Amino acid sequence: MGKMWFPLSFLMVLTLVAAPAPAQAIDERLYSILTPADYHTTYYASDLADAGSSGEEFEEDPLEPFNELMFRFNREVFDRFLLKPVATAWDFILPDRVQTGVHNIFDNLAIVRRLVNNLLQAKFGGAGREVARFTINSTIGVVGFFDVAKDGFGIEQSDEDTGQTFGVWGMGPGAYLVLPFLPPLTIRDGIGYAFDAAMTPYVYFLPWYANLGMTATNAVNERSLNLDRFERVAETTIDLYGAVRNAYLQRRAAAIRE
Repeated sequence: MGKMWFPLSFLMVLTLVAAPAPAQAIDERLYSILTPADYHTTYYASDLADAGSSGEEFEEDPLEPFNELMFRFNREVFDRFLLKPVATAWDFILPDRVQTGVHNIFDNLAIVRRLVNNLLQAKFGGAGREVARFTINSTIGVVGFFDVAKDGFGIEQSDEDTGQTFGVWGMGPGAYLVLPFLPPLTIRDGIGYAFDAAMTPYVYFLPWYANLGMTATNAVNERSLNLDRFERVAETTIDLYGAVRNAYLQRRAAAIRE
């Protein structure tokens, strides 16, 4: 397995670097996409799964022309010609159980972001659960490969991020925003996204190419886990841009109200 992982990761590094982007923006892009897996793949899975599930509509979208252009680029260029083909190959090579384990490892590494934001929102019970989950999964769960905390002890994750914290503190969402290579955002969530990226522990200890390899591995693995889910919703939704936007805004508003 170790011998197979290196060439696959190296291939993903090359393909990610080859994605259309100004050369001077590469380092900024790599830093900005170092974020917890569940948040990074919102565009590909969670929002699409919720698309059209609520009757609530969000009419204001002052950046809609730009957003739609970026949305098409992310879906019809980046995902169609790069991320999905690599993820399909990844899915063919690795069993689902291994992919789930890889997801769990990256999810376990998001402890800092979740713990800090639980504390900032005075959710001390959630902060305690995060510490317990990290301790159990990092030891018994083999550095997080197995989610023993949930499966064995029933300790659920308390997922909080900086965008949610800003919302709890009373900051408005600002305009909806879609950027290349990134999940849907609002202005508020974009600022929070940068803070979340800074709370990714390994970026401070690994060289840039190792960070790039881990980021590529995480992104491809998450896309692989959601191949069928993405396709089913995309094929049955007429206004995909509007559905994703509304679902994202609804989900974020609900998360802040919790």
